[in-house]
Amino acid sequence: MPDFANPAASAVEDAPSYTASLIEALGERDPLDILREMPQSLASAIEGLSPVLLAKQEAPGKWSVAQVVQHLADSELIGSVRFRMVLAHDRPPIAGYDQDLWANRLNYCDANAADALREFTSLRSANVRLLERITDDDRGRVGVHSERGEESISRMLQLYAGHDLVHLRQVARIRKSVEG
Repeated sequence: MPDFANPAASAVEDAPSYTASLIEALGERDPLDILREMPQSLASAIEGLSPVLLAKQEAPGKWSVAQVVQHLADSELIGSVRFRMVLAHDRPPIAGYDQDLWANRLNYCDANAADALREFTSLRSANVRLLERITDDDRGRVGVHSERGEESISRMLQLYAGHDLVHLRQVARIRKSVEG
C-alpha cells in the first residue's frame, strides 16, 4: 500500500480530501512546470540506489521505490488517455481505477525501476508536448470522473502535478528508510 492511498472501496467518500491533499501539495506552483520537471526530478531521486534498495520496502505493506516508479508510469498511461479523451470528446466519462489492484495484479513487486522510469519519461514527454499546445478553451474542457465528478483539463493538470510531488516525497522518505 502506498502512504498516500485513495482506496477504491471508499474512493467516492474520500475524493474531496484526496484531491484537496494533491492541490495542497502543489501550492502556487505552475502545474505544467512540475509535469515538465518530474522525469528529471524522479531520476535524481532514485539515482545511485542499487536494485536491491530500489526493491526494498520501507515496511511490510508499504511500497518500494521501484513500485512507486511503476505506479507513476501506469498513472501517466492513464493520464494520457484521460487528457486525450477530454480534449477530443464532449464530457466523456473518466473511469477511476484501483491503484492497489494494479499494484497487486500487475506485479509491481517485480517492477524494474529503470524500465518504469523510461516508460514514465516517454509517456510524460508525449503528454507535455500535447498539453503545451492546448488553448485556454481546451483547459476548460471537462470529463466526468466516476469518483470525483466533473474535472476540467486545468484541474487534471493540478491533480497530476500534485500527485507527482506527493510521490517524490514518498520516494525520498523510502530512500531514507532503506539506506538508513
